[in-house]
Amino acid sequence: MKNYKKDFPLLMQNPTVYIDNAATAQRPQAVLDAVNGFYQRHNANPLRGIYELSVEATEDYENSRRAVQRFIGAAHPEEIIFTRNTTESINLIAYSYGLSNVAEGDEVLVSIMEHHSGLLPWQMVCRQTGAKLRFIECESDGSLDLNKVEALINDKTKIVAATQVSNVLGREYPIREIARMAHKNGAVMVADGAQSTPHIPVNVTELGVDFFAFSGHKLYGPMGIGVLYGKEELLNKMPPFLTGGEMIESVARDSAVYAEIPHKFEAGTVNAAGAVGLNAAIDYVKGVGFDEIHRREFEVSGYALDRMREIDGINIIGSDKAEEHNGIITFTVDDVHPHDISEILASDGVAVRAGHHCAQPLLKHLGYRATVRASFAFYNTKEDADKFLESISTVRERMGYGKQKLL
Repeated sequence: MKNYKKDFPLLMQNPTVYIDNAATAQRPQAVLDAVNGFYQRHNANPLRGIYELSVEATEDYENSRRAVQRFIGAAHPEEIIFTRNTTESINLIAYSYGLSNVAEGDEVLVSIMEHHSGLLPWQMVCRQTGAKLRFIECESDGSLDLNKVEALINDKTKIVAATQVSNVLGREYPIREIARMAHKNGAVMVADGAQSTPHIPVNVTELGVDFFAFSGHKLYGPMGIGVLYGKEELLNKMPPFLTGGEMIESVARDSAVYAEIPHKFEAGTVNAAGAVGLNAAIDYVKGVGFDEIHRREFEVSGYALDRMREIDGINIIGSDKAEEHNGIITFTVDDVHPHDISEILASDGVAVRAGHHCAQPLLKHLGYRATVRASFAFYNTKEDADKFLESISTVRERMGYGKQKLL
């Protein structure tokens, strides 16, 4: 098997077993080179100058937009808006579309599985408009009953928002079917792709979504660059989220004419280097291939999941099937607080995440206040899994509860 860690400088220089990839992934050398190369060879303000450097910077930036368009199957490059991250993308939808199209008496339907970034903007919309916020609730294993989902969508529903892959459970949700139900009742479909784009191929046209958001840093790209996909006809009708430089055609003392999409939504100096880095990350991911990514993530996380079930006192959250976790294993250990578990693992050189994972309503719905999350990427190995397993198998003993038994 190829050692993909060799492509990632931090993983080669740092002995930490890094399995917090759902929070942020590491960057391959190709991405670092792309970002440095932009600053070293093409650094200028895109879209503004007619001199050579600015033209080159503009070409780099717009080439990145087209790369994203192809990567997620959008119909037009103008449907790709660059933002800072998924959070900003969803806020843009909420402020620019939600506040203009939701009114008192309407309903906004969100899934209980949402990251706070996919929930709080809709709380704001409902609070300001008087609309009612309703929830799609999952079963105890994290699955969805589509009959229950369909019963929640009616002619009052204006927006349906759901994550494609849960950042807690790792489970993929049937966005295509939910979008069909939303459209049948005249609602728009918003999908959070922050956790799906690094693991599975995404085609927004086939999914039938109206909006789709993801972050570069979870896709092995730079921090500070995100993407919002929106259908052209919707984006054209939406007011800008931010106003200022570059998002205008003309400005008078008391009025302005806004630029066409996508630039209407990209006020100020853009993160051109981040966009170039995201382009390189997409190229890298395509070079590895999603079949290979899935195979390796399933092999390592499935191995870890099977071994964890053999250790007394460990409780797995979500599906019993490794293939439904997309590299994410969330768990608790009897009698030990998740933060203590994380500290013990950190002392053994294993990096995981502990807490509510910015998904407090989901954890409360499932009966937890906090959990531990190990999230594997394709560059993780069975040796990484073994170090993780060795550490968690000693947690209860090190906390004074006696040695954990193999089941």
